[in-house]
Amino acid sequence: MQNQQDQAQGQLKRTMKTRHLIMLSLGGVIGTGLFFNTGYIISTTGAAGTLLAYLIGALVVWLVMQCLGELSVAMPVTGAFHVYAARYLGPATGYTVAWLYWLTWTVALGSSFTAAGFCMQYWFPHVPVWIWCVIFCVAIFALNVVSTRFFAEGEFWFSLVKVITIIAFILLGGAAIFGFIPMQDGSPAPGLANITAEGWFPHGGLPILMTMVAVNFAFSGTELIGIAAGETQNPQQVIPVAIRATIVRLILFFIGTVFVLAALIPMQQAGVEKSPFVVVFEKIGIPYAADIFNFVILTAILSAANSGLYASGRMLWSLSNEKTLPRCFMRVTKNGVPLTALSVSMLGGVLALLSSVIAPDTVFVALSAISGFAVVAVWLSICAAHFVFRRRHLQSGKTLADLHYHAPWYPLVPIAGFLLCLLACVGLAFDPDQRIALYCGLPFVALCYGAYWLTHHEKAKESEHVAP
Repeated sequence: MQNQQDQAQGQLKRTMKTRHLIMLSLGGVIGTGLFFNTGYIISTTGAAGTLLAYLIGALVVWLVMQCLGELSVAMPVTGAFHVYAARYLGPATGYTVAWLYWLTWTVALGSSFTAAGFCMQYWFPHVPVWIWCVIFCVAIFALNVVSTRFFAEGEFWFSLVKVITIIAFILLGGAAIFGFIPMQDGSPAPGLANITAEGWFPHGGLPILMTMVAVNFAFSGTELIGIAAGETQNPQQVIPVAIRATIVRLILFFIGTVFVLAALIPMQQAGVEKSPFVVVFEKIGIPYAADIFNFVILTAILSAANSGLYASGRMLWSLSNEKTLPRCFMRVTKNGVPLTALSVSMLGGVLALLSSVIAPDTVFVALSAISGFAVVAVWLSICAAHFVFRRRHLQSGKTLADLHYHAPWYPLVPIAGFLLCLLACVGLAFDPDQRIALYCGLPFVALCYGAYWLTHHEKAKESEHVAP
């Protein structure tokens, strides 16, 4: 009887636990951004510049997550970002934030399935990529459709592979840096001197600014805790624990990883042609390094696709819940899964996948650029919404004691988070390779505002005609 009521009302179920939230967030973050982009950032900014860029990125994540933590504990709802933005920044902004975030993950589905197909070709070179794409599409859709708990368990094990690999990498790399493990050719590791071998900032400070969006994009996924807040058991207790644990692990994993890479890979050898992780494993002499890491990258890609389908589906459900999309997107199965919303999101992923094959230099590149820009735009909205939320909370006569979780050092935290995210967007203008993100992202934001105004205007006119 309760299941039938939930289906009729479109209610999701609170089945996630602390370990699911932590691994969901880690799984969304630890992916190709860390495994590949770090090499590009080292080659652009130098080892010391990369460390500084990731330290700034870690600060931005901490600031944004403090803001999100206060909001999501006070209002644990699915599709959190756009609900907060709509409530505290205006309904048009909330609508735009939802579509930006939906697009981020839906586009990522297409690139993830294609990349996973290329990974499988390493072992099965004669099997076409599209066959693997279809297999992974079906597998990820099945993980999401069975139940939220089943999805969370799948993501837990996907993420666990990555976490174990990162820990092993940091331990082995640290042992090589400090001379406990010799390099494969018997020579000593470059060590700490490698970090400043080309000078502290060989190309100046501008490349650090230019790569900030890439660094922030590597950290993106932490905000999935807010998306899952509406399906979490005891959110007032679980969310603060998950946020603290996730932030600590991310900073340790990312800064530790970048430190090892910066100390072991000369600037001239870094790039995107080969994962810097593989380069380090080969330097240390780990047998079957390419096979091991190809498997890890495959799990990372599938984990990102798993999280992406979950996030994009919940965004459509939440838009329907807020009555800005048809009610059919609110329908859930007996296990509390929004099947229609997931199916449409998967369709978007398939279309993005097709565009990557048909027009790789136009449509897909443009969509991917919007995707990177969208994450930082969503973080901007989280900081701005938190600033307004806390001000209204205090103006209503309530105190900090009424909040089960509150961000420290208000208003410094939301203001600093907002300004650093804005600075990252400005940095895009200085990089010709990433400038397309602004060319595509800003018109898309304008299009979303325009679409909201048109649909809202039509609804207002209909209401006037119906009213007596």
